[in-house]
Amino acid sequence: MLLPVLALVSLAREFPQFPLTPPYRPLVWGDFNVIHTTDTHGWLLGHQKSSWPEPNYSGDLGDFASFVTHMKQIAVEKNVDLLLVDSGDVHDGTGLSDGYPSGGVDAHESNKFLERLPYDLMAIGNHELYVYADTYDMYTNFVPKLHGRYLSSNANITVFNPDGEAVSVPVGNRYVKFTTAKGRRVTSLGVLYDFTGNSVNTTVQFVADMVMESWFAEAIEEEPDVFVLVGHMPVSQDNWPVVFNAIRAVHPLTPILVFGGHSHIRDCQQYDGRSMALESGRYMETIGRPGTNLSAAQGNSNNVTFTRRYLDQNRVTYQYHTETSNTTFDTSYGHSITTGLEDLAEQFDLSYLYGYAPQDYTLSRDPYPSNGSVLTLFVDDAAPTALAINNSRSDIPNILITNSGELRFDILKGEFTKNDQLTAIPFTDSFFYIPNITLSIANQVLPALNGAVASDKKKRAALEVEMWRHGYVDRRYNAWLEEMSRRAGSGRRAEMAGNPTLGYVTADSCPGVGDDTLHTAVPYYSSPDYIGSATPNVTDDTPIDLVFIDFIMSDIIDILNTLQSTKNYTDSDALLYSPVLASQVLGLYAQARWN
Repeated sequence: MLLPVLALVSLAREFPQFPLTPPYRPLVWGDFNVIHTTDTHGWLLGHQKSSWPEPNYSGDLGDFASFVTHMKQIAVEKNVDLLLVDSGDVHDGTGLSDGYPSGGVDAHESNKFLERLPYDLMAIGNHELYVYADTYDMYTNFVPKLHGRYLSSNANITVFNPDGEAVSVPVGNRYVKFTTAKGRRVTSLGVLYDFTGNSVNTTVQFVADMVMESWFAEAIEEEPDVFVLVGHMPVSQDNWPVVFNAIRAVHPLTPILVFGGHSHIRDCQQYDGRSMALESGRYMETIGRPGTNLSAAQGNSNNVTFTRRYLDQNRVTYQYHTETSNTTFDTSYGHSITTGLEDLAEQFDLSYLYGYAPQDYTLSRDPYPSNGSVLTLFVDDAAPTALAINNSRSDIPNILITNSGELRFDILKGEFTKNDQLTAIPFTDSFFYIPNITLSIANQVLPALNGAVASDKKKRAALEVEMWRHGYVDRRYNAWLEEMSRRAGSGRRAEMAGNPTLGYVTADSCPGVGDDTLHTAVPYYSSPDYIGSATPNVTDDTPIDLVFIDFIMSDIIDILNTLQSTKNYTDSDALLYSPVLASQVLGLYAQARWN
């Protein structure tokens, strides 16, 4: 693909603003190298807060573009290949993607900046398929910009053909074959995990069925120098081995590189001695950088040596690995992307100020319940405050229940803006209520919800499969954080006591250490699946309002019908409690309490 001209910007950025820890060793270059992104979810201006570990990820897409430009130049000088690939999920996450005005389409504007990067391969994610308008926007506007390199091997969209007939076609290409700058033949697929939460008029074929298709056999029939599989599917505990084994049945020795996503973790697997599978985190926090020597794999059946690195996404990292300084790093190309994103943020009014958060409120670095928990803040203070505004039922005692997954990100000390509101809770869920539930019954709903999930192992397993297929990754990401924190608790934090910064401390299944920068592991505290407000100070026989987010309506009604037999509740018994949406709660609360 064509690269932007390497032109330096004379005006250096004011940097560093934080004492960022640099990488502790150079990158290892092979003759075939890759830069990998995944699950960017609109975080194209990076992480802009000063609370740790956010500064570790403070680079923006313009910085990354400059980094890629320098790295491509280094690859030319070393006479090696360097590809740039992405594993999907460019929608849903920050104001840049989600803050569009009425009548717009999610990520339509922010994707214009992604398409300016020289991606060799991109794959579809599940967040490209929740809303048909988003999928159609990708199909008509974004995919053509990739010139056949946007892959959706098992994801289709229904559109009208020139004859006005509805036809189901791949969103992108099913596969692609190409030759690298150094003459290596590559065959690539773009596979989505077994996702079932897609919109009407889109389809996702399960992976096990996909590998039985005639087009798949045709795609892999000819042996390339390397298979590069890019897809929105975790490299552990999922179906990459199904694709891998289908290829190995035809080509037992061809090197295979897999680039996964979706579970938001740093992870690496080797399915055999001549392959490696990498997953590179989430939210523009991590840049994956693997490499290998394909020339050493030719003419033999020996194991192939792979290296991998998880880079913290910031300018100190980028300057270290490109041997540049703050005055020589920026390119005009990267600088234009940064300023363009800043202009888009201004256009979307993302800096609109609701108030000033007095402290950090976190999803998992503080226990629930506690004063530092964003879940506690939401259910005990923010939601009751926002839902009482112009509400004729505000004087009636109530218990409010929501799922903990309603909140997506921390609230950090300082300015609380429109962008922060969209980042913390992007969901436009509504609040409903069922009136005249006695306190004695209402008080049992929350523990019954959490207890039912915890006690019934079969039900929990089925629920987890269902939620996973609908796209919910929190449980797996949190399990990864919990294991990381557990390892730190057994001595790693003491060992790293001299390092001032929190961050990821990765243990994966590939040889050596993958993290590019050493950190102290982020602490982790678990939280229940469902959370609720404090019990009102009334007698057990007092009728109250049972208020809940509409996303969990069926769970609430099922539990109510197990706790009592006086009435058989249905969805029709649930009434709209307030016009305030979940995504508006924190802004209204900040205006009321944080000014």
